[in-house]
Amino acid sequence: FLKPRMVWRVSFLVYVVGMALMVAAMKFGPEIKGAHRWIDLGPFNLQPSELVKPAFVVSASWLMAQGLTRPNMPGVMLAWALFLAFLGLLALQPDFGQAVLICAVWGVMLLIHGIPWAFVAVLAGAGAAAAAAAYLTFSHVASRVDRFLYPERGDTFQVDTATRAFEHGGVFGTGPGGGSAKRILPDAHTDFIFAVVGEEFGLVACAVLIGLVTFIVIRVLRKSIAGYDPFAILAMSGLITIFGLQAMINMAVNVSLMPAKGMTLPFISYGGSSMVSMAFGIGLILALGRYKPRGARLPGT
Repeated sequence: FLKPRMVWRVSFLVYVVGMALMVAAMKFGPEIKGAHRWIDLGPFNLQPSELVKPAFVVSASWLMAQGLTRPNMPGVMLAWALFLAFLGLLALQPDFGQAVLICAVWGVMLLIHGIPWAFVAVLAGAGAAAAAAAYLTFSHVASRVDRFLYPERGDTFQVDTATRAFEHGGVFGTGPGGGSAKRILPDAHTDFIFAVVGEEFGLVACAVLIGLVTFIVIRVLRKSIAGYDPFAILAMSGLITIFGLQAMINMAVNVSLMPAKGMTLPFISYGGSSMVSMAFGIGLILALGRYKPRGARLPGT
C-alpha cells in the first residue's frame, strides 16, 4: 500500500541498514560452509544480503530515473556506487552465487535504461574476467565448476541423487510422501526442493511450476511498461528479474544444467531470509504497480 515515494525511501533505508548488517555478519557472524553471511539472532539466522537485493534494485532505479528528469543529478553514477558497494561486500563474505545474480540483474537494468552496445561488451568482458579470477583464486569455486564439467573427478552425490529423483517420479510422481530424495539429500528442503517436487508430483507438477514462474515474470514486465514511468519500469523489471533468475538457477542446478549453488526456489524452498526477501520484493512490485505517475520516458520507449 506504499506510494512510490515511500517505496524508494523504505528501500533506501533497508539498503543502508542491510549493508551495515552485512559488515557486522563478516566480523561477528558465524562461519557456515566457509562464509560469513549470517547473523545469529537466537531462534534463527538472518542473511542480510537477501534483504539488500530488492532494496538495492529500487534505490538504484530511483537514482537512474532521477538522472533522466534532473540532468544536473549524476543518477547513473550514484546507482553504480550502490552496485559496486553491494558487490564488494558479497565478494568479501564470500557469496559468488549472489554476486553473479546481482550482476545479471544490474545488467538488465542498464539495458532497460539504455547504454551503448560497446559498453555492454566491455561489461561482459569484465564479468568473464571476474569469473576466471574467482575460479583461479577460490578453491571452492573451482571445485564446483570442475565437478560440473568433469563429474568423474569429484563428488556428484547431490546432482546424481536429484537426477534419479526426477527419473523415479516420472510423469505423475510417486505421490505426496512417496519419494526418497528428501531423506537423502542434505539440502532437499532448500537447494534441491525442485527435485523433491519432481519425484513426488512428477513432470506435470514441474511444468506447472515453471509455467507459474514464467506467467508471473511476463505479467510484471507487461505491467511495468503500462505507465511509462522510468522509476516503475526499472524497479519492477529489476525486482522480477531477481525472482525469475533465482528460480531459473535453482531449477537448472537441480537438472544438472549449472554447477551446484546455494540458491533457493522462490516461495517454494524453506528459508526465512529468502522468504522475507522475496515477499518484500513482490510487495514492492505490487506497490509500484498500483500507481501510474507519468514522468520522462526511458530512451526508446
